[in-house]
Amino acid sequence: MASAAVTSLESGLIFRQLFEKESSTYTYLLADVATKQCVLVDPVLEQVERDLAAVDAAGLTLLYVINTHAHADHVTGSGKIKALCPAVKSVISAASAAKADITVNDGDTIAFGGSSLTTVATPGHTEGCVCYHLAAATHPGWLFSGDAMLIRGCCRTDFQGGSAS
Repeated sequence: MASAAVTSLESGLIFRQLFEKESSTYTYLLADVATKQCVLVDPVLEQVERDLAAVDAAGLTLLYVINTHAHADHVTGSGKIKALCPAVKSVISAASAAKADITVNDGDTIAFGGSSLTTVATPGHTEGCVCYHLAAATHPGWLFSGDAMLIRGCCRTDFQGGSAS
C-alpha cells in the first residue's frame, strides 16, 4: 500500500493521498484538524477497509464520500462505506445521473469543519465529471480532478457519456 503520510497543513487541514494499485487510482482523505470532520474523495471499492481504518486511526468523523465521476471502470466504494457507516452521505454530480444522497452542480459546496470543497463542472471524461476545489488562505489551494486530468495527460473521452468537445 503506497500512500502519502498524514500531513497537517498550516491551513488546519489533514491531507492523505491513498493509492490503489490495480486501478491506478487515488483516494484523498481531507480532515479539519479542529473539528476532526473529514471527507473521502473518490473512495475505491477494493480499499474501503483501508480507508475506514485510516479515518479511525486518526480519530476522525467521516461526513461525506465524494465522487468525481462514475462509469464502468471507476468503481466507487461509496455504497460499501454507507453500508458500514450509515450516517455518511454520498456525493456525486447531478449530471452523472448516478444515485447518491447529495447531487451537486457547478459552484455547489461541501463543507467539513472550517473548510469546503467547491464543485467545478468538467464534463468530457463523462457527462457528469466534476472536480472539487479546496481553497486555502496561503495559496491557491488544491484541485481534486479524478480522471479529468491525469499525470502527463488529460482524460479519455471514449467512454459512455464522454465527449472531447
